[in-house]
Parts: sequence; C-alpha cells; structure tokens
Amino acid sequence: MTVTSSHFLPTFKKDLAHIYNRINQEIYGVGVKKQRIEIFDDRVIIFAQHKRVQALTMLSKNYNQLTISVDSALISEFKSLFKVHIEQTLHLDVKTILKDYDPVTEEACTIIYLKE
Repeated sequence: MTVTSSHFLPTFKKDLAHIYNRINQEIYGVGVKKQRIEIFDDRVIIFAQHKRVQALTMLSKNYNQLTISVDSALISEFKSLFKVHIEQTLHLDVKTILKDYDPVTEEACTIIYLKE
C-alpha cells in the first residue's frame, strides 16, 4: 500500500504525528519535543526527539539494566498501541512497526511497514 497521493499526504502526516504524540502522552505522561515524518512507498519513518521520564533517568544511574528492560517493555507497549490506532483511525493495514530509542540523546526512530 502506498501513501504518496498529493491530496492524502499532508493530512496523513499530520494525523500520524498526532497519533504518535497522543500515545506518548498516554504512556509517558509527556509528548514528544520534535517529529519528522518521511514516507517511502509502503514504509513510513518517524524521527522524534523525546523527553525522558525523570524517574527512569534517576534509576539509570544505579540500575541501568532495569531501565533498559523498562525501556524495552514501554517500546513494546507503544508499538502495539500505535499499530491499533493507525489501523483504526487511518484505516491502513500495518505489517509491522520497528522502534529504537536512545535514552542518552532522547532520539527515537520508528519505522512502519504497511501491508501492500
């Protein structure tokens, strides 16, 4: 499935950014600082700068392995919710979502693969 129609594209990016930010607010209690969305045929890449949850920053000093596990669990929850919201709100079939986050720089990259 391709999402590159000139009429569809601006609205799609805006709606996707809104969903992404809303889920971050739901999970972390705060939205993202910045987002940039790029579209390549059936793939969507979201570059985002986040604000790290203060409690995790404090724990990472003495319990680094714990915060790595918590980050991984939160990313997994995010991907599940994001997929459901994309499919229900934007009526697109999502094949998979990949996400990585660097707690030091607070940068994240999310890749959405749409079903063809």
